[in-house]
Amino acid sequence: MPTLDETLTAARACTLCADRLEPRPVLRLAAGSRVLVVGQAPGSKVHASGMPWDDRSGARLVEWLGIDRSTFDDPTAFGILPMGFCYPGKGPSGDLPPPPLCAQTWHGPLTAALDDVRLTLLVGLYAQQRYLGSRGKRTLTETVRAFADYGPDLFPLPHPSWRSTGWMKRNPWFEEAVLPQLRERVRSALS
Repeated sequence: MPTLDETLTAARACTLCADRLEPRPVLRLAAGSRVLVVGQAPGSKVHASGMPWDDRSGARLVEWLGIDRSTFDDPTAFGILPMGFCYPGKGPSGDLPPPPLCAQTWHGPLTAALDDVRLTLLVGLYAQQRYLGSRGKRTLTETVRAFADYGPDLFPLPHPSWRSTGWMKRNPWFEEAVLPQLRERVRSALS
């Protein structure tokens, strides 16, 4: 069985989707990562920098988590495993969805090599669909609102993009009830 480092090296060299996008896999894991962030796919800025969540969405996510950026950037604290490792390109109403082949190929071997994940954050609908399957609710909003149903190890979140500003205004319970619980679960996972 390959080690995490061997699997990471192979994933970072992946060109499975080279026929439809520019390969530049962006992910970060350590065997001892305590919080696993499963997001959607890198945006164009993250694709350019090669640094996970190095954009406004990342700043908002860090704020939601109640931590500082240096803690978030520590791979022993936070592992980053997007559903798609490369920028999928621009679509008519935002970025295109992550190609399913990426998660199908890499998530199993990579998560199997992690030995201390205490909390997995499912950021956005694609991550929730893969990791919750039929346990997810009818909509992302309902799934996030029912975060307590997913136990101490999984925590569904909306994507922290600029679009979440309107979503948060329509759903004030997120800031009032969900974020305090999220911060507590993150603190507990990191201790």
